[in-house]
Amino acid sequence: MKLLVLLAILLLIIAGHQLLRIIELSRGLKKTKEWELTNSDNNTMGKGMLIFMFAFFAFFFWQVVRWKDRALPESASEHGFKIDWLWDVNMNFIVIPVFLITNFFLFWFAYKYRGNTNNKATFFAHSNKLEMLWTIIPAVALAFIIIFGLKYWNEIMDDAKDPNKITIELYAKQFDWSARYTGKDGKLGTTDYRQISGGNSVGLDTNDVLCNDDIIVKDEFHIPIGREIELLMRSRDVIHSAYLPHFRAQMNCVPGLVTAFKFKPVKTTEEMRKDPYVIQMMKGINDQRAKFGKEPVLFDYLLLCNKICGASHYGMQMNIVVESEKDYNAWLAKQATFKKVASK
Repeated sequence: MKLLVLLAILLLIIAGHQLLRIIELSRGLKKTKEWELTNSDNNTMGKGMLIFMFAFFAFFFWQVVRWKDRALPESASEHGFKIDWLWDVNMNFIVIPVFLITNFFLFWFAYKYRGNTNNKATFFAHSNKLEMLWTIIPAVALAFIIIFGLKYWNEIMDDAKDPNKITIELYAKQFDWSARYTGKDGKLGTTDYRQISGGNSVGLDTNDVLCNDDIIVKDEFHIPIGREIELLMRSRDVIHSAYLPHFRAQMNCVPGLVTAFKFKPVKTTEEMRKDPYVIQMMKGINDQRAKFGKEPVLFDYLLLCNKICGASHYGMQMNIVVESEKDYNAWLAKQATFKKVASK
C-alpha cells in the first residue's frame, strides 16, 4: 500500500514537471512576453477593482449594522453628552464621509485609468487649484475639531468648584483598586508610602488625625446622582489608567503624583438597567456567557484600568454604584472608618 502511494506521488511529480515544460514551450510561440500585460489583462483588473469596491463598501456597512449594539450606552455623566456629540459629529460628518469618498476615488481611478496601449499619460508638476483644495478643506475640518475640542476640554478639565462636591480618592496597584472617602471633616488625610502595610494598604499617615475618619472600600464604591464627584488618583507601583467608560472619564494614575478628574452622574445604576438599549446589550452578553456555562449578570458601572499594567491587567476592575442621595448616605454610614479598622 505504501509503495502504491509513493508511486502515485512520483507520477504526479513527473506529470507536473511535463505540464510545466509544455507551458514553457507554448510561451515561445506567443508574440508577447509573459511579463507584458495586455489590454485584456488590464480591463480584467480594472473591472475586478470595481467589483472589490462594491464588496468592500458592502462589508463596511454590514459591520456598522452588525455591531451597532456593542457600542457604549448613552452617557451617564453630564459632560459625557458633549464628548459623545463631538464624537458623533467627527464620525458622521468628517471621518466616515472622508473614508467613503477617498476609497471610492481610489477604486474608481484604478478602473478609469487602467493600463491601455492607446492612452498616453499627462504629466504636470503643480496645480494651485488642487493645492488650495486639499489645504483649505482639511484646515476647516481640523479647525472645527480643535475649537470645539479645546472648548469642551477646558470645561471638562477645569477644577471642581462645587462646594457640595464629593471627593473620592482612587488608589491603584497591581492589580486592584481601593476607594477612599473623606469623613465628617470633609478632608482626606495625608499619605506616606513608608507606612503601607497589610492593614494600611493605601499608605495613610497614622500621625495625621485627618486620616482617622477616612473610609476605605474595595470591590465597589458608591456615588450619589446629581452631585459633582471629584476623583483624586494615585498609584503605588506603575502607571495605571482610571477608566470609567459609562461616564466618559479617564485619567492616568501616576506613581508619586496625584491626578484629578471631576464629573456629575445623571443616571442611577437601576435606571441604566431599565434602559432598553442596555437590556438588549446585556441580553447579548448573557447569551454568550450561557454558551460557556456561566451565570447571567446584571449591568454595572465599572472602573477599569486602561493601561496594560501587567499580567493580570485584564482583571483590574471595580464596580460603581450610582444611587439616590438617601441610599448613598445610608451606605456610607455603614462603612468603617480607618481608625476603627486600624484598632482591630
